[in-house]
Amino acid sequence: MALISFDGVGVSAMAGCVPRQVIHNYEYTDYFPADQVKEVVDKVGVFERRFADKDTCSSDLCYAAAEQLIKDNDICREDIDLLVFLSQTPDYRMPATSIILQHRLGLPNHCVAFDIQLGCAGFSYALSVVYGMMQGGNFHKAMVLDGETRSKVYSPKDRRSAFIFGDGGIAALVERDERFGKSWFSLNSDGSRHDLIMIKGGGYRYPSSEETLRERVVDEYGNIRSDEQGYMRGGDVFTFVIREIPRDIKKTLEYAGLDKDQVDFFVFHQANNYINSYIAKKMKLDTAKIPHTIEKFGNTSSVSVPLTIVSELKDQLQGHKTLLLSAFGVGMSWSTAIVSFDHCHISEIVEI
Repeated sequence: MALISFDGVGVSAMAGCVPRQVIHNYEYTDYFPADQVKEVVDKVGVFERRFADKDTCSSDLCYAAAEQLIKDNDICREDIDLLVFLSQTPDYRMPATSIILQHRLGLPNHCVAFDIQLGCAGFSYALSVVYGMMQGGNFHKAMVLDGETRSKVYSPKDRRSAFIFGDGGIAALVERDERFGKSWFSLNSDGSRHDLIMIKGGGYRYPSSEETLRERVVDEYGNIRSDEQGYMRGGDVFTFVIREIPRDIKKTLEYAGLDKDQVDFFVFHQANNYINSYIAKKMKLDTAKIPHTIEKFGNTSSVSVPLTIVSELKDQLQGHKTLLLSAFGVGMSWSTAIVSFDHCHISEIVEI
């Protein structure tokens, strides 16, 4: 467990973007009977999702969110000296999508830009990197762009994942200011479980080929996917989560010297309703403090935590608020962050 704290850095504004195409899960019946669909949808609690079209990438969602952020907060583009793009669905293998976004957004050439390739736990990781660079270097305004088009990487013929994932993007403005006070992060990884959530084919270990692209039946239930589409071992992931996440939240609260009652909102990764309900019950958390978006956006991977903030806490972050962010996923990696929001301006969600 890597425990890190920062002082005088925080998120001052946020914006979000989702595709305008709405997928109604009860009607997502091209490959499965309606009764099976209803059973799965009711269990995972995802009733709607947003799917990007074939020409829209994660960067497009982040670009739209960033432009809204700049417009609503009257940000001078020349003042942005750091840009981090977080995604596992980038535009290209190379170059880094952050560099493309730096140019597309009209940010100055002195702006440092780089990608972070991490899954569902990634937003807190990205914040910790940016907070550290800002506290230790000559950076004053930074932009974190987090986007995913997970609909493009999971098979609609595999019911274990076909009804869960959606697309979205966010932009967050991070600034140095003493008003934010302290923040605390716990960052964790366990590569021995790297195969619990995975896309095996299409990289350099197993390059794209006719074989990796071929769809095939993968289990006794008739689920179909190729090696270039994602899979999850859901039962093993659940076992992992219920053991590690409550313990990590408790440890981070102890590290920060805070009680759970001092947290204004607990923002969890939107994996499924059952997991989050289990964690809330196990830790005896006030459910009124737990916003959720899984029913209307599904699991948007690393975007799910910040998108939930943008969607559900827009009018509730005036004044000084303490948020606990908790996420887990591919890797396996997991993170807990306790961060302060002070008069954070959140824009209306953009649709493209």
